[in-house]
Amino acid sequence: MTLPLAIFGLDGLFNMVAQLIVLAAIVIWLALVWYTFTDARRRLEDKMLIRSATAAALIFPLVGTVVYVIVRPPEYIEDRIERELEMEAAAARLASTDYQACPHCEEVVGGQFLRCPHCMRKLRDACVNCDKPLDPDWLLCPYCESEIEGVTPATKPRLKRGRDVEDEPVEYEEEHEEEYVEEEVAEFEEF
Repeated sequence: MTLPLAIFGLDGLFNMVAQLIVLAAIVIWLALVWYTFTDARRRLEDKMLIRSATAAALIFPLVGTVVYVIVRPPEYIEDRIERELEMEAAAARLASTDYQACPHCEEVVGGQFLRCPHCMRKLRDACVNCDKPLDPDWLLCPYCESEIEGVTPATKPRLKRGRDVEDEPVEYEEEHEEEYVEEEVAEFEEF
C-alpha cells in the first residue's frame, strides 16, 4: 500500500480535498507575494524597500503582506508626481494672473485694487491725473507719464568723469616732501 500523495494519512476524497486546500493556500500565498511586489513598485522608489517588502511577504505568508499594507505609502508614485505638477501649475497660473496677496492680511486681492476688501488697508495710491493704480515702487505713472508727487526725486547734479578733487596739490604734502628732502641732504652731507 503506497500513499505517495496522501496528506495526514487521509485517502480518497478527503485526500484530494486536502490537497486542493493546500494548493489554494500556496496559490494565494504566491499571489499575495506578487501583489506586494507590484504594489511596492508602484508606491516606493527605493529598490531596497521593494525587495524587503517582497521578502517579508515571501517569508511570512499573509502576515508580511498585511504588515506591508499597513505601513505602505498612501499614494502611488505617479499620483504624487501628478499632484506636485498640478500644484506647480496652479502656482504658475496664480502668479501669471492679476492676483496677489495682501501684505497685511495675506488674502488674495486683485492687482488693480487700491484697498484690500478684507482688511480695508490701503494697498496703493491712485494717479492724480488718470486715477489708475500706481505701484509703490514707481517713480512716474506709466499710463499718463505724469510724475508722482513726493516720490519722483529731484534731478541730481551729474558728477564729472574722473576725480572731483582740485588739480592743485595739497600744501601739506608739499611741505612734507620738502622736509623729507632737506633731511636726506643733511644726512648725506654728514658723511
